[in-house]
Amino acid sequence: MADSYLTYEAWRLNRSEGQLVSDHLVVELPLRISLRGEPLTVTMHTPGNELALTRGLLYTEGIWKHTGTDPVIRLIPNERSGYIESADVELSDTDRSAINKRSLLSVSACGICGKSEFRAAHGDALQGAGLLKAPVPQMFQKMREKQVIFQHTGGCHAAAAFNAGGEMLAVMEDIGRHNAVDKVIGQLLFDRTLSQARYLAVSGRVSYEIVAKAFAGGIPVIAAVSSVSSLAVDFANELGITLIGFCRDERMTVYSHPERVI
Repeated sequence: MADSYLTYEAWRLNRSEGQLVSDHLVVELPLRISLRGEPLTVTMHTPGNELALTRGLLYTEGIWKHTGTDPVIRLIPNERSGYIESADVELSDTDRSAINKRSLLSVSACGICGKSEFRAAHGDALQGAGLLKAPVPQMFQKMREKQVIFQHTGGCHAAAAFNAGGEMLAVMEDIGRHNAVDKVIGQLLFDRTLSQARYLAVSGRVSYEIVAKAFAGGIPVIAAVSSVSSLAVDFANELGITLIGFCRDERMTVYSHPERVI
């Protein structure tokens, strides 16, 4: 994980005293994703798991919806730094007219700003899967134990997927909240375990796009350490997703479809 964070010198001030320190900072770099050489999007990401990130983004954006086969993804490193800078995807049987292209830069803090147009999630609402009793605090503890980049930098988001019994299926880190989710969904697709995912735990706040990605993956419960947005709650209510915020210690706030967890 050393290539996911770098060491910088900085001055740490405490009242009138200053000290030169070495600080670990999470790496933020652009990843260009193209289809048959034609640009699709640029997303600011943390190096690592670029295959899973690309696979998950293609799925949650509705570009490659197959779950039993994977597209061919060619990763291209920068010759000088060695970091992956491009992912070129071959989509031989995809309807090009259905592609939801991103024509602008997609930054790590915001999912909607890179889309060429706003597009809400579509499809039938997720149906109730019965009462889910997996202990949410223990899921976050499991996720925290795997947050290696965050432990070094304090500046990286995480997402993790769990099955109905609270067993972790995948966990990923990235400077972007939505990238971490795409990486998780991409890994689940590679592992053929997406259908087992019942909980999505995230380390930051939940925006509408996190809800849309969970819906695309068929994951009925989202649990977040932090707050949720109004549009996220509106989406969750409409799409049949249980949305939980402020999951800290034994406390949590359920904003939609509480019947799954209460």
